[in-house]
Amino acid sequence: MPKQLLKGNEAMAEAAVRAGATAYFGYPITPQTELLEYLARRMPELGRVFLQAESEVASINMVYGAACAGARTFTSSSSPGVSLMMEGLSYIAGSEVPMVLIDVMRGGPGLGNIAPAQGDYFQMVKGGGHGDYRALVLAPATVQEAIDLTYAAFDLADKYRTIVVILADGSLGQMMEPAELPAMKAVGGRANGYAPDWALTGAHGRPRRTITSIHLLPEEEEVFNRKLQAKFAGIARHEVRYHEYEIEDAEWLVVGFGTAGRVAQTAVKHARAKGVKVGLHRPISLFPFPEQRLAELAGRVRGCLVVEMNAGQMVEDVRLAVNGRVPVQFYGRMGGVVPLPDEVQTAIERMIEGSAHTPHPSPVSCLPLTARP
Repeated sequence: MPKQLLKGNEAMAEAAVRAGATAYFGYPITPQTELLEYLARRMPELGRVFLQAESEVASINMVYGAACAGARTFTSSSSPGVSLMMEGLSYIAGSEVPMVLIDVMRGGPGLGNIAPAQGDYFQMVKGGGHGDYRALVLAPATVQEAIDLTYAAFDLADKYRTIVVILADGSLGQMMEPAELPAMKAVGGRANGYAPDWALTGAHGRPRRTITSIHLLPEEEEVFNRKLQAKFAGIARHEVRYHEYEIEDAEWLVVGFGTAGRVAQTAVKHARAKGVKVGLHRPISLFPFPEQRLAELAGRVRGCLVVEMNAGQMVEDVRLAVNGRVPVQFYGRMGGVVPLPDEVQTAIERMIEGSAHTPHPSPVSCLPLTARP
């Protein structure tokens, strides 16, 4: 299929349609509203369910109910809207029903603004709602990657009976790029038909089924939690994804996800043109985090710079993966400010210069978060 010029929000919406999604529930919030608007037309014309709920709280609980009934269902929102969904997401995790959430991040905290940011890392990657659960979190950096990951997310949700999050940001949601759309799957997207064998379909003549997230006896709750942890461990073994650039002979490493990782790749390219042996590692799966690969790279490089559009969140996971083997520095912009490649290149140069003047550099340090002139 030839490439088309596609807007990120609309491309993710169409990818979900082509993945066989049968039901969407959501509420408009910038910068993801085009996704909902696109589906308001697209889903009904295909005979599928679209419903604009009265709030994000209502929409996530509608997703919960549809997922229990076996629908291939999803929602989308942006940072403060996702915060409102946290109780429902915890219920969904505790009931082991599959769903997909597309989070197009904006500046915060609070209502913040409608500019692109990456401040949702903690609430999405670390679980967010109460309890010992994780979501499988995928962070695209291009419109094509957003399409491909959204398309795959529904199968991953079914495979593990879990929440899968597409963690994008306002830049990716609003940008337009040439991209190729995948083939249309059957409605429901499942090889064995519409409803899985655990779903509450109301059919007669089958054993009674129950879906619940409550286990009143602590011992029973612990048994269930151990089952969840085993599932998350399986996800961690099999679903690690990352992209690397100019890493083969790199003496210095830059790590960034999503739009920040994309900006960092341009900075690495410019630094390479000046003879600096620097490479990029861009995590695509934020959970599971590519900690083993980063640990391997830490044994080969002299220092690491983490670039994010927040005050420093993923950097904590990088520090854990590196485990003090090399210095880890951080450069971030907050509040919806997107770093420019020349800023990141300057941060790379400062990291190298600081290493040259410090015989035993601290394993953790931060570069100044200076405002642009």
